[in-house]
Amino acid sequence: MTKSTYVANVTLFDGRTVKKRQGVLFGTDGIEWLGAHARAPKSSGAAREVDGAGMTLMPGLIDVHVHLQFDGSADFEKESKELTTPGYAAIKAVVNAKRNLDAGVTTVRDLGGMGGASVDVARSVAAGLVPGPRILAAGRALTVTGGHGHNIALSRQVDGADGVRAAVREEIRDGATAIKLIATGGVLTPGIPATFSAFTPEELEAGVREAHARELPVAAHAIGANGIRAAVIAGVDSIEHCNQLTPATAREMVARGTFRSPTICAIRGILDHADRVPEYAVEKARQIEADSKKSHRTAIRAGVRPVCGTDAGTPFNPHGNAPQEVVYMVAWGMAPLDALRAATSNGAELLRLPDVGMIEVGKRADLLLVDGDPAEDPRTLLGRKHVWQAGLPV
Repeated sequence: MTKSTYVANVTLFDGRTVKKRQGVLFGTDGIEWLGAHARAPKSSGAAREVDGAGMTLMPGLIDVHVHLQFDGSADFEKESKELTTPGYAAIKAVVNAKRNLDAGVTTVRDLGGMGGASVDVARSVAAGLVPGPRILAAGRALTVTGGHGHNIALSRQVDGADGVRAAVREEIRDGATAIKLIATGGVLTPGIPATFSAFTPEELEAGVREAHARELPVAAHAIGANGIRAAVIAGVDSIEHCNQLTPATAREMVARGTFRSPTICAIRGILDHADRVPEYAVEKARQIEADSKKSHRTAIRAGVRPVCGTDAGTPFNPHGNAPQEVVYMVAWGMAPLDALRAATSNGAELLRLPDVGMIEVGKRADLLLVDGDPAEDPRTLLGRKHVWQAGLPV
């Protein structure tokens, strides 16, 4: 029988609020007790004790937008063309899954890759065959003919409401536990603008209805204002990137409960290494940088609920970058506590995972212990850390 762990005298961020001088007792069956350290139960005496003084215990981080089959090399298109077999894609995904886990990211949503490789890796992690975070995998993203991603190994081209509906069914049949619709152009596809609208409202609605009928969350890649609004009206669960958000659409997102994943790491990875990333991608990233910052402020003012998505695997955006995304969200104007919620409880709600994202009795013990208090200085997430997955140390 595995011994329980007791983290003593720690600052606790439970996924919503911060409390000082707390204690948390947990094991492989989940969170057993939490409360004031001074009132710790007798059972804590038999547990393995970790001194949490000067540290913060929080839920494991949730990154709702990664591409496990990509490493973050300078040329995303070139790397995709080297992804020649599902076996090779799966091996890369296994390596990158472990990088996320080591960084304190205990849940990820993979939003596009070759065939069923990420689906197979998700199953392997769940079976305990390889280490990694819990993985929700979208299989292949859906894009229009000639749309964003058509030239890289992460999407399939579909047209018409019936075509989208059939593609969603096929991805679910093949093991997808999330769906991604590419609603606009993108930065990393040469030859097309980043902001043009792709799927029609009817196509988007067909995809959303089919996924929701199977109780799966739907993400929409959407950069331009018209594509963002169309995806929101169609009923997607999250807008990825969301670079040209208008106040009117932000209000619509609040009314519908649509989450926003700003993926700031993706923009910064390109622009901070402009001398090494292909020129077409740098130019498009520069075109949307100011809009991205403005949209971030618009979303905050309107009260749009944020989630933490890095788009890890894009240029100079390595896996395990969720702590950096939290730092960027705060640097661009978000309150630290809101950014922490984005990376924990909000992410769990978006992904429909009721057993993670919060530290409560009975929840799964996916936990992260860091020096200092990230609610005061989120950069503490970038430092030394201890990670537990399902109650066991990583």
